[in-house]
Amino acid sequence: MRVKRHHILLGGLLLFFAGVQFRLVDSFTLSERSSHFISAQLGDRGALPPLSLLQNNLSRKVVTPPRWLGLALMSVGSVLTLKSLSMKQTA
Repeated sequence: MRVKRHHILLGGLLLFFAGVQFRLVDSFTLSERSSHFISAQLGDRGALPPLSLLQNNLSRKVVTPPRWLGLALMSVGSVLTLKSLSMKQTA
């Protein structure tokens, strides 16, 4: 399959809006299931399972993306979007 103009436009817009999302949000709180998965993959096996409802919220991981990630995604997305608009449309 050959990459066409609308594929690049869609990819550029998705990257741009993902970058906007990363700029607007300070941190993400993962669900308990995904927190356990990340802990298992990173080797953080020392954590005990939650014993009460109070500890249930403590077992969730908070991910704080770096500030530059949003700007980088927005930059790449805008370049791809402008590139797709300057391409010749083929049938």
